Amino acid sequence: MMRQAGRYMSAYQKLAEKHPSFRERSETVDLIVEITLQPWRAFKPDGVIIFSDILTPLPAIGVPFEISDAKGPIIQSPVQFEEHLENLHPIDLEKLQFVGESLRILRREIGENAALLGFVGAPWTIATYVVEGGTTSTYKTIKRMCYTAPHVLRALLSHLTKAIADYIIFQVNSGAQCIQIFDSWGGQLPPHLWEDWSKPYIKQIVSAVRKQCPQVPIVLYINGNGGLLERMKGTGVDVIGLDWTVDMADGRRRLGNDIGVQGNVDPALLFSPLPVLTDEIHRVVKAAGRRGHILNLGHGVLVQTPEEAVAHFFEVARGLRYDTLFEDCKSEQLETVG
Repeated sequence: MMRQAGRYMSAYQKLAEKHPSFRERSETVDLIVEITLQPWRAFKPDGVIIFSDILTPLPAIGVPFEISDAKGPIIQSPVQFEEHLENLHPIDLEKLQFVGESLRILRREIGENAALLGFVGAPWTIATYVVEGGTTSTYKTIKRMCYTAPHVLRALLSHLTKAIADYIIFQVNSGAQCIQIFDSWGGQLPPHLWEDWSKPYIKQIVSAVRKQCPQVPIVLYINGNGGLLERMKGTGVDVIGLDWTVDMADGRRRLGNDIGVQGNVDPALLFSPLPVLTDEIHRVVKAAGRRGHILNLGHGVLVQTPEEAVAHFFEVARGLRYDTLFEDCKSEQLETVG
């Protein structure tokens, strides 16, 4: 479940009161391990996702940042001109040992009982923060750079690509068994621009990781990806995450059966009556088909989501039996035909 650990859990809220700094929580081994394990202990999902952030590796490449409770991430020295590129350097994995150590501990803790997932941000998405100096709702500085300073933007994206590939390999070598790439803001680009400014860099990452870690599955998620599905398939990843605005049956038709899909229950449905959530899980699983589907939300768990609903999500998932579910599906189709 995306954003499996975190703000909706009372155990997390209590821990956050003692450790109010997000950077401390996401960069201290003991806290990372504890927060990561909270939902696993509570709900026993099939996947355990390290508690971290897509911006975590930035200081290790020469881009310091702070996190403000009011404004989110703040980068005091954004990269917008050629001279700013001089501040960047190859990723220093020594500065990310807290991630490696956390993954090693987590792998020992969960054993073979669940898969351990790591994750990264895609180059375009990370670049939006580095260029804009933080979060943005318009992306106008970085979009303008596509035309006014394309050589600077391409140099930044290339640097991030190498760093992110190295960071993924580091996570895998530390114990991650699957990696998810979040191109969270790729959906802010028109499809033809995503093809130019995001896809080639994701492809390079996938290629580099395949050479070093051929056995590790890679998932790609883009928020607002309805217009990008076929293009996403061309990145070479193993699984494509669908957000909740894409009809799962339509997504499966467009992608075919030779690639995995992930998703895509609407996170807001966890606020609905539990029978409604049950019906939606059944609908999504039926639409995804018998093979190659990772049941998940279509985006992150929302703040104030009832823990009872999260528990129900996992209980329903564990109780599913494909033979029964798809037999019901056949019966429904016959009734419709009759």
